[in-house]
Amino acid sequence: MTDRPRSPLAMVLLALLAEEPMHAYRMQRLIKSRQKDAVVNVARSNSVYQALERLERDGLVAVHEKVASDVAPARIVYALTAAGRDALRRWVDAALATPAREFPEFRAVLAVLALTSPEVVADRLDERAAALESVLERAAAEADLTASWGLPRVLMLEHEHLVAVTRAELDWVRQVVTDLRSGDLTWDPARMVEDRPLFEGADRD
Repeated sequence: MTDRPRSPLAMVLLALLAEEPMHAYRMQRLIKSRQKDAVVNVARSNSVYQALERLERDGLVAVHEKVASDVAPARIVYALTAAGRDALRRWVDAALATPAREFPEFRAVLAVLALTSPEVVADRLDERAAALESVLERAAAEADLTASWGLPRVLMLEHEHLVAVTRAELDWVRQVVTDLRSGDLTWDPARMVEDRPLFEGADRD
């Protein structure tokens, strides 16, 4: 089994079950009430259930009990297994120590910008900068709010990270826009397309 987390959601579910056995609906509610839905995607109602089913198949969680209900199907309460506890420890270690090989959308679009005019790129990045400013404002407000609750700092690190990363991206985007507007960064999309065959088949060190 890999030492890297199968998914952020799987890691969060194992962490919740490390607290105590619980059913999927409670896990989903805790994720939202603790604002962890900002770091894991639980927008789809069945995402938690599907993740738990896979964790059960892998032996990382097991059925603890089934709670009967007169008005709904019985709720399955899951518990963390010894293998799940070991996997959680290894996943946390790996995720903390080594950056994951990820493929974010923004870096992908940066890789194909040569096909778009510098003027359009500058306009769109201006819009991105405005959006990042809003994200930064909300993230900073959320960090201040959680700090006012007197929570230990370890429970606020994800907010600190979001503020730091968003601010760094905003500064970079603003600088790129400045370079585009001044002409320090420019290119001819048609020429870039024409010259592209020169790079095909080139050896990479």
